[in-house]
Amino acid sequence: MQQQQPSPREKKPKPEKREKRDPGVITYDLPTPPGEKKDVSGTMPDSYSPQYVEAAWYPWWEQQGFFKPEYGRSSVSAPNPRGTFMMCIPPPNVTGSLHLGHALTNAIQDSLTRWHRMRGETTLWNPGCDHAGIATQVVVEKKLWREQGLTRHQLGREAFLREVWKWKEEKGDRIYHQLRKLGSSLDWDRACFTMDPKLSAAVTEGFVRLHEEGVIYRSTRLVNWSCTLNSAISDIEVDKKELTGRTLLSVPGYKEKVEFGVLISFAYKVQGSESDEEVVVATTRIETMLGDVAVAVHPKDPRYQHLKGKSVIHPFLSLNLPIVFDDFVDMEFGTGAVKITPAHDQNDYEVGQRHGLEAISIMDSQGALVNVPPPFLGLPRFEARKAVLAALKERGLFRGIKDNPMVVPLCNRSKDVVEPLLRPQWYVRCGEMAQAAGAAVTRGDLRILPEAHQRTWHAWMDNIRDWCISRQLWWGHRIPAYFVTVSDPAIPPGEDPDGRYWVSGRSEAEAREKAAKEFGVSPDKISLRQDEDVLDTWFSSGLFPFSILGWPNQSEDLSVFYPGTLLETGHDILFFWVARMVMLGLKLTGRLPFSEVYLHAIVRDAHGRKMSKSLGNVIDPLDVIYGVSLQGLHGQLLNSNLDPSEVERAKEGQKADFPAGIPECGTDALRFGLCAYTSQGRDINLDVNRILGYRHFCNKLWNATKFALRGLGKGFVPSTTSEPGGHESLMDRWIRSRLTEAVRLSNQGFQAYDFPAVTTAQYSFWLYELCDVYLECLKPVLNGVDQVAAECARQTLYTCLDVGLRLLSPFMPFLTEELFQRLPRRTPQAPPSLCVTSYPEPSECSWKDPEAEAAIELALSITRAVRSLRADYNLIRIWPDCFLEVADEATGALASAVSGYVQALASTGVVAVLALGAPAPQGCAVALASDRCSVHLQLQGLVDPARELGKLQAKRGEAQRQAQRLRERRAAVGYLVKVPLKVQEADETKLHQTEAELRKMDEAIALFQKML
Repeated sequence: MQQQQPSPREKKPKPEKREKRDPGVITYDLPTPPGEKKDVSGTMPDSYSPQYVEAAWYPWWEQQGFFKPEYGRSSVSAPNPRGTFMMCIPPPNVTGSLHLGHALTNAIQDSLTRWHRMRGETTLWNPGCDHAGIATQVVVEKKLWREQGLTRHQLGREAFLREVWKWKEEKGDRIYHQLRKLGSSLDWDRACFTMDPKLSAAVTEGFVRLHEEGVIYRSTRLVNWSCTLNSAISDIEVDKKELTGRTLLSVPGYKEKVEFGVLISFAYKVQGSESDEEVVVATTRIETMLGDVAVAVHPKDPRYQHLKGKSVIHPFLSLNLPIVFDDFVDMEFGTGAVKITPAHDQNDYEVGQRHGLEAISIMDSQGALVNVPPPFLGLPRFEARKAVLAALKERGLFRGIKDNPMVVPLCNRSKDVVEPLLRPQWYVRCGEMAQAAGAAVTRGDLRILPEAHQRTWHAWMDNIRDWCISRQLWWGHRIPAYFVTVSDPAIPPGEDPDGRYWVSGRSEAEAREKAAKEFGVSPDKISLRQDEDVLDTWFSSGLFPFSILGWPNQSEDLSVFYPGTLLETGHDILFFWVARMVMLGLKLTGRLPFSEVYLHAIVRDAHGRKMSKSLGNVIDPLDVIYGVSLQGLHGQLLNSNLDPSEVERAKEGQKADFPAGIPECGTDALRFGLCAYTSQGRDINLDVNRILGYRHFCNKLWNATKFALRGLGKGFVPSTTSEPGGHESLMDRWIRSRLTEAVRLSNQGFQAYDFPAVTTAQYSFWLYELCDVYLECLKPVLNGVDQVAAECARQTLYTCLDVGLRLLSPFMPFLTEELFQRLPRRTPQAPPSLCVTSYPEPSECSWKDPEAEAAIELALSITRAVRSLRADYNLIRIWPDCFLEVADEATGALASAVSGYVQALASTGVVAVLALGAPAPQGCAVALASDRCSVHLQLQGLVDPARELGKLQAKRGEAQRQAQRLRERRAAVGYLVKVPLKVQEADETKLHQTEAELRKMDEAIALFQKML
């Protein structure tokens, strides 16, 4: 029978009410060389200390090779009936440092990896790091300027790349140290960096194959351009800043702030009009009018029908701009006429393509104006903005300015305003690959969980655009494509945008051979110029699941671990990374790179806000692990790149959320807490106080194990099997039954990626069943005279610890290892570490016992009723006798069987079952334990009735006044109309509570009056 206990979710600890003093940091100081096993032979410290517990274990795990798929088997390809589990880490940026998103990713991935490993599968969780093209180049360029006063161009490409590699060797493994701190059980011998020779060879191979097939091609199109970085950037590197109206923004390279969020109207005069007719257009980027080549109106707009075939005069260029008719124009917006600048706007570019209009680029790669007349020539774009506006006013063509809500695209690396520019770039044709990726999900070959994300997947795949993979950087995989010049007068020279004059090759020699063959000349007539650009970082990341295993070369790892099992990551990179891995995996290997994708939520702060430095709510996981003072948090802001005004705002945020700083919680509590939060929704609102609650849970585990080890005694020998011996008490049978349920729910939850189901099952078992019930009932048994009962209880207790620690191990690897190593082993052949011990399975723990559960559930119901009466009558440090009135003999027999447990759990005196129909003694308080059993708690002689009456009558008077105030408030005129619904509901709840309290007080008053 399922227990009717309050749900664990309701009964979670309320840590904020606990004392938050530092229990004094206990550290592990025994000399243990890195990689040696920790010494646990000493006495356990009095209380749990994360620093003590987490010391020394990780280097030993790593040294012993527990995280390697080869551990315990002759080779990775040795047949394993349990199967294989392979997952690659979402490679963090080499520039990165750990944030809570990483901590969540790793808590989930490591718990899954450890669960699969403990189940006996050949398990590989492959680490890796991404070269993070733009981010790394920016970091090193800033360092270069700060330390040597040089730009990368002054240094030159080769020397600059040497500087980047030097920085990578010095700083690049910081994130790996942090992952170790989190307990991540990665196979470090297989760690990969996307710029390693093995992975670089795979990138070249992938590019060349796709180029030869025509999937990669050269084209001149509009791209997101960062003038500061002097490079195209991907959509994920563009932040969209929403403005409600006129706003001044700081832009790199400009001393004064630049105005955005306004719509400027100006007039174009109609060519040949005798009445000085004009067409008014509006724009948020007035400088781009210098690149206008047409004005567009809607074909059905009656205002402009008479202008078919006409032109307007450009005031600054010796050009007439045709008036074109196009359905894309919104007749309702502004004047219904739109200026067309194909080289600087995506919609305009498409209009230009439809009407055969020329695209005139008016900006160079640094944002200075080109192809325009003086005085605008050479002006930076936002200086030109002011100059064009002044010139329009001077010519009498300015028609107005008004606030305009808009989105400004910002480069998230340089904070520059992104400019759409026409550039020849390399593109990946995505249509067919996206169809294949969509079909894989539709067929069920690829499962995306939670399933709600499948809709997003199909929306992206159905509306995919070709992918620009050129980046104008130096750090990254240089594109293996070469522009061909042929020294043969019969062959005309080519132009950059013409794909026919480009060849790709795994080497320059191969490219030369290809070019010679293509143009029908000898190789010595061919000159090659390699593209200066590098590939988008997402291209190499897209090959990651097979490039890390040595593709295109065959290897044992590639045959065993590709395709992988699972890809686990945040839902925010479903398209940028997951979709590209699927598309490129199918295209280049003919197989899906994994069969399941599990997408976790995004971490937000306790108020549901996105984590951002300027709000002061970004939490470093190491601060949660070690703790940090409020001053320490403030100090981190001063070392960040925030404006002084933002620093003050962030400090206020920190002060509000962490007035006393962040207490030390430890790695295990952080991991367990993050997994407990991961319900299959989109976002996690992380309250650090809840993590602290799990630190208290760790302390509970520590104390429970310490008590248990004392109870087992020094000479205890566990039996070779966990099976019951046959003499177990009702309580032994009950705890085994509850343990069976925890094992079932844990395995079921892991299989379904339902992490809160697993953490709740384990938390409930350890806290509410083992600690609150079983250990309390065990004390009299272990101290009693019945040796058989005591030995049975010890064996059961050992089984609970052994199975319970194995259950928790994937979430809390440090604490469980520390406690497990202090337990004796069932056999000398037992594995050396908990992380390679078998995970408890339902087949091993099949002790479900409905009879015992029903009996103990009655004991717990009686206990709850007694505790409720104790609270009602304020019975502190008193052990009242308890009389049980039962409805039938079966309940009576059951109540008699559990009376000893009630005595232990409810701290009562005698617990007696009344004969059927017999009255309870005088002076008892009554409560219902169940529909078959009432509890009578003897108060006569234990309390002073007159004193208690006085206190109760005073309390009753106050409760009556409160109830009366609430009734009057609710009866007031206009209450139902004026008072918000939420407040009305709260008033109603409060009134019901107060009335229930009054009824209880009346019962107590009547009882005390009888006792006078």
